[in-house]
Amino acid sequence: MDPVPERCPCGGGAYSSCCCPLHAGVAAPTAEALMRSRYSAFVLGLAPHLRSTWAPATRPQGIELDDTITWRRLQIVDTARGGAGDDTGVVEFRAAFRGPEGVGVLHERSRFVRSGGRWVYLDGDVLG
Repeated sequence: MDPVPERCPCGGGAYSSCCCPLHAGVAAPTAEALMRSRYSAFVLGLAPHLRSTWAPATRPQGIELDDTITWRRLQIVDTARGGAGDDTGVVEFRAAFRGPEGVGVLHERSRFVRSGGRWVYLDGDVLG
């Protein structure tokens, strides 16, 4: 893992009060907060957080992060539901990256559900 950043990789302010508590095990209050923490986990190489916040029904056996990818910026495009009183939520985002083949953008519409009272990532559709 890289040194702890001052600014949160997700763009939400100070890391210590944004994604850090979620990375330490605090339940995300919303689907968007969980999505932001998962993006930050990709940036920081926190595979255990990605695994623990993935719905058991769709979670892969192993999660291997590609260290040739540098995640650069997160943009939240849209959210639907995913609040305190919801059981499902959708977060559409764009994540800019740089890899061995140049720059790119991952554009995904992710689905989240509550499991055991906690938000988890279910799956997503990659958009063109």
